Amino acid sequence: MKQKQHGFWDDVKKYKSLLFMLTPAVLFFLLFAYVPMAGIVLAFKQFNYTGGVFGSPWNGLDNFKFFFDSGDAWRVTRNTALYNIAFIVVNNLLQIFAAILLFEVAGKWFRKLTQTMLFLPYFISWVVVGAIAYNLFNFDVGTVNVLLKGLGMQPIDIYNTAAYWPFILVIVSAWKTLGYGTIMYLAAITSIDTEMYEAAEIDGANIFQRIMKITIPNLFPTVIILVLLAIGNIFRGDFGMFYNMVGNNGLLFSSTDVIDTFVFRSLTTSNEIGMSAAAGFYQSLLGFVTIMLANYAVRKYDKDRALF
Repeated sequence: MKQKQHGFWDDVKKYKSLLFMLTPAVLFFLLFAYVPMAGIVLAFKQFNYTGGVFGSPWNGLDNFKFFFDSGDAWRVTRNTALYNIAFIVVNNLLQIFAAILLFEVAGKWFRKLTQTMLFLPYFISWVVVGAIAYNLFNFDVGTVNVLLKGLGMQPIDIYNTAAYWPFILVIVSAWKTLGYGTIMYLAAITSIDTEMYEAAEIDGANIFQRIMKITIPNLFPTVIILVLLAIGNIFRGDFGMFYNMVGNNGLLFSSTDVIDTFVFRSLTTSNEIGMSAAAGFYQSLLGFVTIMLANYAVRKYDKDRALF
């Protein structure tokens, strides 16, 4: 007797419950990630409100020429990439360090309390963080300058000095994301087979040897996945952070302006819709190329740890 062939609709029927639960996520990305891709045509058009997105006349690569000839392309690209590289390195190192410390802490109550305290900043809005920063660094009444004046020292004009802001932004990003990343790494550590630690302890390994020989090597797969995902956004600045921390302070643009804030400012001040779309397309293309190269490098090292 000929066996009935198993088809696509049989799989749909079999896994209908799982597919139904997946539907909201699919719709979300379809509506907010794939459908808007049609707007990429604006990068190659001279937009006008009469013709709209698809009826405006084509202008070839003029929007890209305007973007690159403006002198801002290199500055915002450099700032975006360097900030994200700093965020990836500093944040991941601190998160791994914090996760290992929490794992090795003997007191369960203390571990839970510390983990909660580290996680709280993640839920604070960037608007609130920007207000906190302003109250700390304001030249006249900021806490930092009030303390400096009280000690007989000269106040620091932080909001008019671009050189301070790379350090400030890296520190603030690390503070805000420390708890979230720590939880992910702590989950990876707790999944390591405890027999490995017990065997190492029996063999006389101290705590530092166990961390270096067992914990850190077993964290590599998690680190690689998280770094690869972060590299995919290396040319996407955190708009909420940069805008709320810096705002439209032109004195700081040399060290704080990223592609996202540049595009937003182009839309709100000069109404250059075509050039903004060109900058966004340029940003997406850089991100795509970067993640493909990073994934290729990981596949050459160990294909089982690559994203695809």
